[in-house]
Amino acid sequence: MATNYVLIDYENVQPRNLEILVNYPFKVRVFVGASQAKIPYELAAAMQHFGDNAQYVKIGGNGKNALDFHLAFYVGELVAKEPEAYFHVISKDTGFDPLIKHLKARNIRIQREKDLAEIPVLRVSTATSDNEKVAAIMKNLAGRGHSRPRKVKTLANTINTLFTKKLEEQELMSLINELQKKCYIVVSDGNVSYKPPQ
Repeated sequence: MATNYVLIDYENVQPRNLEILVNYPFKVRVFVGASQAKIPYELAAAMQHFGDNAQYVKIGGNGKNALDFHLAFYVGELVAKEPEAYFHVISKDTGFDPLIKHLKARNIRIQREKDLAEIPVLRVSTATSDNEKVAAIMKNLAGRGHSRPRKVKTLANTINTLFTKKLEEQELMSLINELQKKCYIVVSDGNVSYKPPQ
């Protein structure tokens, strides 16, 4: 199973819901600015649950976008070690988006979310209605860029891996039918092509 890295731009986002990651195989990196002298108890306690899979990265100096450059460097370092991993940059800073677009074009699985609850596997696992499930699947597929599944069977396997429990064949086909109804995919002779969401 591919590793999921969560890289938090703590200058930009101070998550109060880190505990939602605990039941999943995430590795968490919290990037802390040079002038940020205190970490709330709740964050420190939640980080302890991850043991060796959690790490603080304290930036050594100040400067415009200093933390962003550090975070980008760590992404590059991690991609070199684990090119098949998933990377979730948690930040409201849209300055990361050109880098993320470039990495996606190179088939790196990375996206930026404004909040931990937006991470696709969390959205999928907490989805209850078909509409919520389809929305979570669409967000995940959109984040895959050119590496989206091209066959119905591969799409079904991809959807199944998004959920923490194995879905029945009937439910998988129902979700694929919903993707077609929403005009996100077109299925022809077992092949899948993608359209922008309507």
